[in-house]
Amino acid sequence: MKKLAILFTILLFISCKKEEAQKENLYPETQKTAEEQQIELGQAVFEGKGNCFACHKPDQKIIGPSIQEIATIYKEKNADMVAFLKGKADPIVDPSQYEVMKTNFSITKNLPEEELKALEAYFYSFAK
Repeated sequence: MKKLAILFTILLFISCKKEEAQKENLYPETQKTAEEQQIELGQAVFEGKGNCFACHKPDQKIIGPSIQEIATIYKEKNADMVAFLKGKADPIVDPSQYEVMKTNFSITKNLPEEELKALEAYFYSFAK
């Protein structure tokens, strides 16, 4: 009887493992590309500690130009968005708003290079 109980327990354990494996196969996790991960990080910086969302919206000018406009112009001119965010390049999109943007350089200058590149990738994901 004791052997039968042990055998039953082992069979139950094996069948549960098979069921778990079948469930996992029904909903496989997709691996994100490096580019997708970078864009997600950029979006997190944009919406979080970068505080960019306060002045920029995806497709409309609020205080600053839209993300779409910024991305398109930087792409067309092959300009360095990261250098601008570090305060090391002149404004090329809307120079009249430069004084407003300068207040955010205290934030963007201190962001790690990886986050600045991710922010740039996020903006470029809106380029037409």
